[in-house]
Amino acid sequence: MAISLNQQADNTNFFMELQVSDLEKDIIKEILNIGLARAADSFATIAKDKVYMKVPDMELISAQDLFALIGDYEKTHEIIQSDIKGDLNGTTLMLFSGNHVEMLSRVCLNLSGAYQKPLTPMQESLLLEISNIITGAFVTQLANILKSDIYGSPPIYPHGNIAESLKHILDYNPLFQPIIFTVLTHFTNHDGRVELPLFLFFDTATFGKILEIIRSYKFDE
Repeated sequence: MAISLNQQADNTNFFMELQVSDLEKDIIKEILNIGLARAADSFATIAKDKVYMKVPDMELISAQDLFALIGDYEKTHEIIQSDIKGDLNGTTLMLFSGNHVEMLSRVCLNLSGAYQKPLTPMQESLLLEISNIITGAFVTQLANILKSDIYGSPPIYPHGNIAESLKHILDYNPLFQPIIFTVLTHFTNHDGRVELPLFLFFDTATFGKILEIIRSYKFDE
């Protein structure tokens, strides 16, 4: 797992205070892998194809850097957002490329034709439902592993205004801090024609809770 730190001193100091060991990083990586594997299985059923999952990387970045990164994807992808709520707080973003929208429209809606904006109401509903299924599978698995009461909120389609949607969470929810742990993974079908990037990020307070859960398991053992 590659962890890169924002250059700002405050961010670096905060991360150092977490004192995350290499073993704990590996455990977090494996927890995410298990949850994402369940999500990949769910997506394979929808896409009617084999799906391979890329091992996620983790980065500690500022909210400003996150907005810039997502803004680049907005130019070429449709983005669906779903928040994780309950004992742990986070957000998932599923990014559908034009090729992916075409493939899913053909497989699930029996619609052919080139991808174009804006999406039709049927295409929008399809992406929302796919995100709901995949995020739900991931969150359920995560809840079971961490023995936490968490759930995914109904997904939303920000219509090209994802920065404003995320800003609301970061600015007005006191549980969120302007430092985000971001996991970027790819679900890729057998011949590599399409990808489905999935961003998962937690606020620092939630990441601390996850560390506490992991450490309690180690203590019990």
